Order: sequence, then C-alpha cells, then structure tokens
Amino acid sequence: MRNYDFSPLWRSSIGFDRLFDLAEMAQHAGENNYPPYNIERLSEDRYQISLAVAGFAPSDIAITAEQNVVVIEGSKPDHAERDFIHRGISTRSFRRKFDLADYVQVKSASFENGLLKIELFREIPEAMKPRRIAINGAPADNVQKLGTKAAA
Repeated sequence: MRNYDFSPLWRSSIGFDRLFDLAEMAQHAGENNYPPYNIERLSEDRYQISLAVAGFAPSDIAITAEQNVVVIEGSKPDHAERDFIHRGISTRSFRRKFDLADYVQVKSASFENGLLKIELFREIPEAMKPRRIAINGAPADNVQKLGTKAAA
C-alpha cells in the first residue's frame, strides 16, 4: 500500500485538519475486519450502518455516540462449560469506530436476525444554512430570497 505525504497540503489549506487526520488514519488502519459491516446511503441525508453480529444479544453490545464518532463495542461472556467440536461462529470481543461528518447524528439502533442496524441522519443547523445578505444602501428590490429569480 502506498503512503502519501499530506504535508504540502498543510501549507495552503485552512480548516481541513480533520479531513487530513482521517486520511492519515485510514492509511495506517490495520486490517481489522470483524465484525463485517455495510454502510448504506438511504437518501441524501440518511445513512445506515449494518453490522453482522451473529451470536451476540443486544445486551452484549454497547453503542456510544460522541461528537463526530460512533463506537460499537461487543463482548460476550465465555461459557467454559460448552464443548465445541467445531466453532465457526465467532463471538470474540470487538470495538468498531466510525468517524462521522459534521452534523451527522445517530438517530436510532435496532437488532434483528443477527444484524445490528444504526440509523444516521445529517441535519444542518438553521444558522449554518446559506442565506442572502442585504447590502446597506441598496434598493429593497435588489434583495431576493435564495432560490428565487429576479423579475426580468
């Protein structure tokens, strides 16, 4: 795998620190592939993470949502009294971390048929949405709402 040097970008970009940190972490991330998961886009502002957690009960799993991060941890008590001839269903402990973009929040979580589904949505605060700014001294007909066209 190639390693990229992002230092030239640091000189000419402002406010992208988190993006570069994520790119560097992705380069150095180990090949941890347990439990398997899917990430789906359900609509423009809705997403779903699905984890295959066969052998776990909802009480064995903890989901923690922090700012820009959701962490899923699972641990199952070891039942020493069981004598497996073949053990193909893994129930080892895991910790899976997903970095979220700004304004993406965890909406809900459900557990069905061995799949843990976590619903996410992006909601941009009203104060962060684009708005038209009036220019002092300009005639009132010069100011229009965003998305409307001026009369010809």
